[in-house]
Amino acid sequence: MTLTGHLRGVAATRALGRYLGERARPGDVVLLEGELGAGKTVLAKGVAEGLGLDEAVVTSPTFTIINEYPARLTMYHVDLYRLNEDSDFEAEGVLDVLGADGLAVVEWAERLGDARPAGALTIRLELVDGDVRRASLIDEGGRWLDRPGLTRLLSVEDSAGVD
Repeated sequence: MTLTGHLRGVAATRALGRYLGERARPGDVVLLEGELGAGKTVLAKGVAEGLGLDEAVVTSPTFTIINEYPARLTMYHVDLYRLNEDSDFEAEGVLDVLGADGLAVVEWAERLGDARPAGALTIRLELVDGDVRRASLIDEGGRWLDRPGLTRLLSVEDSAGVD
């Protein structure tokens, strides 16, 4: 199932993240894709807020690869910016947190290649105009888009398989 719409401003991007964090279940994985500045870290901060964390403590783990934040569910914030498809994700500890007991939020997830976990929610962010982003949510496992209230957060542009 896929849902595509617009996030109008940073607050809307953060609100989507907060929604995801509030409804996250153990083992959930959110894969974030998009160019530099598309809003991946803003969305991750919203997820942290939804899990009960102060979003100010969340920083992009570009150099550490993985930051772990204890919350209602442990949040594993992964940043693959410095890695590529040929990287040893297992040696970096990435594969250990995908589908673990908490919630994994992965920035630059397109770099996972064949290591992408089944059943993840992929969110592709694209800057459209100013601070408006197009967000495509691809629910590969049918675990997310059936959760109530999601379509309210997006100015829905197009959807497939979502009522």
